[in-house]
Amino acid sequence: MSHALTALGDTRRARESQQRALELSAPTSTMTRSLLTIDAATCIHHDGDTEEACLRTVAVMSGLPPVYRAGLVQRRALDLYRSIPAQHQHEPAVRGLREVLAA
Repeated sequence: MSHALTALGDTRRARESQQRALELSAPTSTMTRSLLTIDAATCIHHDGDTEEACLRTVAVMSGLPPVYRAGLVQRRALDLYRSIPAQHQHEPAVRGLREVLAA
């Protein structure tokens, strides 16, 4: 539900869904928690704070073991990156996200 609401741009309901999902997921659910954090970062970007969204996504990606950085987690981070307008591509946080995705 979190990702669907995030994709629809319904950030208020997406955040509620993310919070509930975090409450229900085990602290050891690395992939689930990573996806929820990237969804939350996407909401932050959608609401206008691209820098914070990139910083949070970089933190998630950098903290994951290599096996978790591929697949769906990378796809969601890449979707966020691709949604950032060209005029922001030179900003340090956006460059940081690009570098993490390229690694």
